[in-house]
Amino acid sequence: MSEQLRGILTALTVPFAEDGSVDYQRLRDVVERSIDGGVHGVVACGSTGEVSALSGDERRQIVETVVDQTAGRVPVIAQTGATSTAEAIALSRHAAAAGADVLMTLAPYYEPLSLDETLRYFRAVAGSVDIPVMLYNIPSVTGVNLEPEIVGRLAREVENIQYVKNTSPDAAQSAQLIHHFGDVVSTFVGWDTLILSSLVEGAAGVMAGTANIIPARIVAVYDAVAAGRIDIARQEWNRIYPLLDAIISGPFVPAVKAALAADGFPIGEPREPMTPLDAESAARIAGLLARVQEAPVPTVGVVR
Repeated sequence: MSEQLRGILTALTVPFAEDGSVDYQRLRDVVERSIDGGVHGVVACGSTGEVSALSGDERRQIVETVVDQTAGRVPVIAQTGATSTAEAIALSRHAAAAGADVLMTLAPYYEPLSLDETLRYFRAVAGSVDIPVMLYNIPSVTGVNLEPEIVGRLAREVENIQYVKNTSPDAAQSAQLIHHFGDVVSTFVGWDTLILSSLVEGAAGVMAGTANIIPARIVAVYDAVAAGRIDIARQEWNRIYPLLDAIISGPFVPAVKAALAADGFPIGEPREPMTPLDAESAARIAGLLARVQEAPVPTVGVVR
């Protein structure tokens, strides 16, 4: 990948067949839906992709399938974090060999680690490959919060740590990353209801599970901000925010899949032990989605 990563990245959902197996052919359709919507990159094996419920072999095949389907049209970011350093390194080396453009790695998420142990893990994983690495800060899962100073320190120490995804409702932390450490690391925000504020604040982009559902509309918000048309960005944001808020209020993965089913794009149920969204919440999301789709997607004449 020659250009700096930016823009709207879809955290790809994973389709499952009735027998619970990964539906790799339908996964190709999921990839196409985002690319057709104009996103700037796709993410394999992230939280929206139910990574904790996938086997190592499934994770490898998902990355290979996504890389093959994108065929170089957009960058592929592969999430390769694991509960052991050895497994994370093995997944990272596989993803790099398979053609992923960027690795994203979260900290081990079972045994509570000290900060020193966490930093040692990140150094080892990033040092095992020669492609760009994105730190994945998701403290609600890992129990470790990568404070902005720590992210900046790692980015200065390890040459290929170039990005951070901050998945937290703490907008102040994202702002500190953007303003205090933008010289060494590019910040992507992973909280879907903070998309507009993050872009206006100067984030390199956002990583959104809801981009599986309305990719073109989220891209339209990005394009409007990039063009300096905050009025258009805010108008579209006001339209889509109630839907995004309902989905992120969750549970998130079942809500994403319920929204896709409501849009006539069913991809199966979440993998057990997760259960489908309750009927009342699914109906509410379907109604909000229908309202969003009543208006055309705005354009600001951005040349891609």
